[in-house]
Amino acid sequence: MINFIPIFPLNTVVYPGEKLNLHIFEPRYKQLINDCFKDKKPFGIPVVLEKGIAEMGCLVAITEIVKTYDDDKMDIKTTGLQIFRTLEIVKEIPEKLYSGAIVDYPLNDFSKHTVMMRNVLKNIRNLHLLLNVSKDFKKPDEQLISYDVAHHTGLSLDEEYELLLLTRESQRLEYLKRHLKKAIPMITGIESLKEKIKLNGHFRELKGFNFDL
Repeated sequence: MINFIPIFPLNTVVYPGEKLNLHIFEPRYKQLINDCFKDKKPFGIPVVLEKGIAEMGCLVAITEIVKTYDDDKMDIKTTGLQIFRTLEIVKEIPEKLYSGAIVDYPLNDFSKHTVMMRNVLKNIRNLHLLLNVSKDFKKPDEQLISYDVAHHTGLSLDEEYELLLLTRESQRLEYLKRHLKKAIPMITGIESLKEKIKLNGHFRELKGFNFDL
């Protein structure tokens, strides 16, 4: 399906199912949010990378306007719906301050891969343990998919975008698995270095080399 959507380009990656809170302060995006909320229509958040607006993004729905300030700035809640591919940017829309895009919606596979997901979750929790952080994913493990955990694996913005490009759940889980396989040893090394630095200057009990062995 091809259609036209208003767009709100942001330097962030939004995934389907993700809850995203936004503070809206620019006039063009205040207008966009008011229009979409009034008409009960979604808008698109294409990812802004270093080179500009990327091809892929996520369609989102406004679930609540939490607060409107005296100057018409807003705090809103949104939910990611589905990924889209930008076919053409429409910079100017008659009588509107914001831009839009003609998009289509790639088929996206959400098949369950229980064993792969279980292994990814195990490694995410190992990573969080090393970092001394705690994360509640607000779903039972068996209901989680790659999109639910991707932001909590230490991916860079470019890597999060690479994950957005993958349209099969098995590919996304494999991507996360490989990332965690690299990240955990690196964090472990940093933690070991921190411990060494902490011990520098302290009295330590170390075994001497045994020449008789």
